[in-house]
Amino acid sequence: MPIVYITRKVHFNAAHRLHNPDRSDEWNQSTFGKCNNPNWHGHNYELDVTVSGEPDPETGYVIDLSDLKRIVEERVVDKLDHKNLNLDVDFLTGIMPSTENIAVAIWEQIAPTIPGPGKLHEITLQETPRNGVTYRGE
Repeated sequence: MPIVYITRKVHFNAAHRLHNPDRSDEWNQSTFGKCNNPNWHGHNYELDVTVSGEPDPETGYVIDLSDLKRIVEERVVDKLDHKNLNLDVDFLTGIMPSTENIAVAIWEQIAPTIPGPGKLHEITLQETPRNGVTYRGE
């Protein structure tokens, strides 16, 4: 059977600050630049969630897109949209909210909830049109 990859794209807006409290203010400013703004800064994030698997012989689906939409909305968008990633998001507590770490945390929110036989293959989180991260659960 062929393996097919199906992707759902979502959007959310969120603010954050990159700051390591174990380092000096000078180190943080030099390392993170504008992303270290003590008054936060925001992004219009784009998230692609890709599920892979063999299409079901009865439906032709790897996953019902309405199920994938619901999972991503409930597990990610509802928790991140118009939030402060440093302060408001339970699954980011104690995590530096870099795009890399946010992508891993999102994976951990979604992967266990994908109904079989499909599986979460990859997520791509775009922080800006020019900066993004892809994570495959490694």
